[in-house]
Amino acid sequence: MGFEKSFKALADPARREILQLLKNGRMSAGEIASHFSMTAATISYHLSILKKANLIWEEKEKNYIYYDLNTTLVDEIMSWLMNLKEGKKHE
Repeated sequence: MGFEKSFKALADPARREILQLLKNGRMSAGEIASHFSMTAATISYHLSILKKANLIWEEKEKNYIYYDLNTTLVDEIMSWLMNLKEGKKHE
């Protein structure tokens, strides 16, 4: 199924918080960074990990880069987790 990169990316609390921010719509790196007390380089690193895991999209507009949640992958992960839960047999 290939969720290894996604689950590794989700293991970090800062990256999970970035995803929470993006659930309300796309944001620039600067807008995301304003919610954290991290350097711009650290935010960029976290965004890079999320992109490599296909959890977010990147879109360039003029001088800005905007990030958005990849809901397709999130839906696939949720479907897999629900299937896992439904398959569990109770004794």
